[in-house]
Amino acid sequence: MNHTDLTACIAELSALRYTPAGLPALDLMLEHSSQQTEAGHLRQVNLKIRALALGNQAERLSRQAVGSRWRFQGFLATPRQGRSVVLHIQEFQQD
Repeated sequence: MNHTDLTACIAELSALRYTPAGLPALDLMLEHSSQQTEAGHLRQVNLKIRALALGNQAERLSRQAVGSRWRFQGFLATPRQGRSVVLHIQEFQQD
């Protein structure tokens, strides 16, 4: 199963674009910070992750403010010509 549930802030938003099939698409960068327990010890976790939203989710996200905090749900994938992981956003809601 490939499911990701992440609370993060929008760090960067690209301009809304359209795929060759006419589907709205939005590239963004998310930032997350939290404390997690690992091997019985607290660990500070900070990360930045590239994300992609398509369709209605892209249109909705394009209207949100940089710095706003959301709960994102989706799946992880590697782009066709890339090596980094991208979160494909399927749902999001105010945290």
